[in-house]
Amino acid sequence: MESHRRQPSDQPRALDLRPEWSALLEHRRSSTFDLRALFAAEPARGERMAFPAAGWWVDWSKHLVTDATVRHLRTLANAVDLPGRSAAMFAGERINSTEDRAVLHVALRAPKGVRVVVDGKDVVPEVHAVLDRCAEFAERVRSGTWTGASGRRIRNVVNLGIGGSDLGPAMCVEALGHYAERGMRFRFVSNVDGTHLAVALRDLDPHETLFIVCSKTFTTLETLLNARSARDWLLAGTGGDARAIGRHFVAVSTNAVEVQRFGIDPANMFGFWDWVGGRYSVGSAVGLSLMLAIGPQRFREFLAGYRAMDEHFLEAPFERNAPALLGLLAVWYRNVFGCPTRAVLPYDQYLARFPAYLQQLDMESNGKRVTKDGEPVRWATGPIVWGEPGTNGQHAFFQLLHQGTELVPCDFIAFSRSLEPRGEHHDQLMANCFAQTEALAFGKTADEVRAEGVPEALVGHKTFPGNRPSTTLLAEQLTPHALGALIALYEHQVFVQGVVWGVNSFDQWGVELGKVLAKRIAGELSAAVEPALRHDSSTNALIRRYRQQRKA
Repeated sequence: MESHRRQPSDQPRALDLRPEWSALLEHRRSSTFDLRALFAAEPARGERMAFPAAGWWVDWSKHLVTDATVRHLRTLANAVDLPGRSAAMFAGERINSTEDRAVLHVALRAPKGVRVVVDGKDVVPEVHAVLDRCAEFAERVRSGTWTGASGRRIRNVVNLGIGGSDLGPAMCVEALGHYAERGMRFRFVSNVDGTHLAVALRDLDPHETLFIVCSKTFTTLETLLNARSARDWLLAGTGGDARAIGRHFVAVSTNAVEVQRFGIDPANMFGFWDWVGGRYSVGSAVGLSLMLAIGPQRFREFLAGYRAMDEHFLEAPFERNAPALLGLLAVWYRNVFGCPTRAVLPYDQYLARFPAYLQQLDMESNGKRVTKDGEPVRWATGPIVWGEPGTNGQHAFFQLLHQGTELVPCDFIAFSRSLEPRGEHHDQLMANCFAQTEALAFGKTADEVRAEGVPEALVGHKTFPGNRPSTTLLAEQLTPHALGALIALYEHQVFVQGVVWGVNSFDQWGVELGKVLAKRIAGELSAAVEPALRHDSSTNALIRRYRQQRKA
């Protein structure tokens, strides 16, 4: 990216007061963005507005932009000091201002020998020490050296976590299922609803099951409740000897006292750091389940993919910098076009959970109503992220994408070679992917419909307006490296949006109030005698009805 460090005399300025922002809005008002016309004027647009990035081919030619738009976006990026903010993150500065923390998920994939300093200490040796411990443990489990209490091999791994301690590893284990150890099954339990745990354990043998309890503080309510119930299940199925816990439970945590109190040997506790946010943590010990699934070597390939995109983000010029460019385009649609949502559409069944993963990454990061300084924002922030794998979505919500009243920017994610080739399946899948981007961009005019002999009464129904923007991300194959790079691409894209909006993308205070109220209400639901209820009339009535029906 173009270097532009804020000068000491510069004062932070609200986004809507910046001349660069006003210029971008005026550019939108005074310009016409028609994809048919843009491609007609420049037939090679599809080649010029595409480039490689850490193993991915990024085609952004089907966006409602001109070269002037890109110049305005680059100017805005420099005005908010995007290069400087990026450098500050990679340097370990405390850019998470509300929690006074560094933001260094990028250190999790730094190679040995690279220095990443936090408070005067190089953290990379610690990162690799934990990675090596995880690798040694994973090899013992995968080889059968580590056994359950009865000496039987571990064949089932159940990850107990929530939020980033669940969504990241769960998505990645499914995404890289092709590479997973075939003799092992992996389950993920996050919901405090006991049904989630019950279904996960229903067909498992406790003698062959290992639980990974992922909780940094080892106090997370949902995770610890699930862990205690899992412990009860284990003891009931293995004869009740508490010593079995140490062979069937390990922890990803930093609280050795609580881990030991639970019954887990602290030697089987794998730590991480307060500069790793939950939704950015799958490259740490939180990804232990993934390492167990695909093995330490492929996990390192996964981290190498992250690192390749990190370097691309730091080094590539703006017009060929995937996170910077796509992050600014996301701002363009959210704020200038007023698009409230973005669809993420992976054309690979292995990536079925990728949209859910991105929901947390994007919406928890940038779903903010105040700036870093605590001032109310006067512009829209985090879009609603949603999606499904193709071609399922085509028979569900693509009607709205093509002919609905909302403009929805789309990301299409695809691979040239399938991991599971079956005759013509992959060609058909990819034909659909490319066809959808073409149809969204160019549509079908009323005259074209009439030329097909369609009755006039149906012309409106069969007309496609087109001019619907999309990005296509194409890689050769879904490998650990490709997945790591893809995740890093979206991590940095989210960061770019947050820098422009002036929000702290690395806290999540919005999840706290509901937790506090739930703790209070839980006691009121289970009290032997109905307590004095001091909620609103709706909540009070719901609590009373629940208590009445619970007794039935």
